[in-house]
Amino acid sequence: MTGAPRLAALALLALAAAACATAEQPGPDGASPRRAEPGVTPPAAAPAAPAPPGPRQQLAARYRELAASLEKDGHLRRSLDAWKIALTIDPDDAAAREGKTKLEGRIESQVAERINEGRAALQRGSVAEARRRLLAALALEPANRAAFELLQNEVREVAFVSHTVRAGETLASLAQRYYGDRSRSEVIWETNQLPPNPRLSAGAVLKIPEIPGVPFNRPDAPRPAAPPVATPPSTPGTSPGRADVVREEVPPEVNPLLADAREALDRGEFAVALADVDKLLAGSPNNRDGLELKKVALYRQGKSQLEARKFDESYRVLDQLARIQPGYQDSARLLQQARSRVIEQHYSEGIRLFRDEKLKEAIAEWKVVLDVDPAHANAKRNIEQAERLLRGIEQRRKR
Repeated sequence: MTGAPRLAALALLALAAAACATAEQPGPDGASPRRAEPGVTPPAAAPAAPAPPGPRQQLAARYRELAASLEKDGHLRRSLDAWKIALTIDPDDAAAREGKTKLEGRIESQVAERINEGRAALQRGSVAEARRRLLAALALEPANRAAFELLQNEVREVAFVSHTVRAGETLASLAQRYYGDRSRSEVIWETNQLPPNPRLSAGAVLKIPEIPGVPFNRPDAPRPAAPPVATPPSTPGTSPGRADVVREEVPPEVNPLLADAREALDRGEFAVALADVDKLLAGSPNNRDGLELKKVALYRQGKSQLEARKFDESYRVLDQLARIQPGYQDSARLLQQARSRVIEQHYSEGIRLFRDEKLKEAIAEWKVVLDVDPAHANAKRNIEQAERLLRGIEQRRKR
């Protein structure tokens, strides 16, 4: 007898032997086992302790924790992948199955919301906004057919020109110039993601998109030829008359990095805007638009962080702005506020840690205070006291 039948027979024999051993196990004195007396209930066996999780369950648990963390941070697609991995490792993991089901429902809801927002943007004529919404839907569900077909069939690349704003120009005047219709100003407003009722600053660069089916007056379009005009005969000592050629200035194309930085700034994504500006300035350090945009981004980021009580981050950002332009708007006042809050926060935290006998951590907090305010007397004195205590503890340990 070989193979699987032999193993099965051996398993049956082992089970039978175990059963016999259990039934005929002798008593502690070697005598025959006592049989249960009639009417006497044998004592109940103690419940078995739950088996510890095996390596498979432990690995699945790690992926469950990863999935929950990713979902909390908003990385829904990566979180779903982690839930699936947990279920692949342990298909009986009820918690992973429940987490995967809930997240799939959440993703489905968000995808539908993004697609509806994309359709609404298309109806308003905002192609750029529609593209962003539909791409966000595909980022959550790459195989979504509705989003893919809208991008392929409805959201086409729209040509546009870059216009440098001149003093006195408004959105209405730009709409009249390019479309021949002042009421089309909302298209320019939507394309450039401007705030409500914006006041255009001279030197700002705007995208002017073409609207399908609407005449568009490109600045470089050829002008109709003027009818021939008779020129007077030339006289001795003069050259034949020439018609003056008037060329309309074509506004320069905006740098893509600068355009991306402006869009990120309008969305409140300050870190993205600053990264794009820094890339631009790395290749063109004296770019005036880039330098101005960097100051705006640093100011808004520092102010936003201060309002969110992120004092350390706000202080670093506003300090960087002060090195570029110390008197930019009210940045000096904001920097002083952030500085005071940083000192107060780290000094108080040092006191708390000192009381909890966490001397090294307390010293680290007070050193932050001295980095911001090197003349802070209390921080210096507290560091000296904590270091003396640490030295005394070390000497007692050596004894």
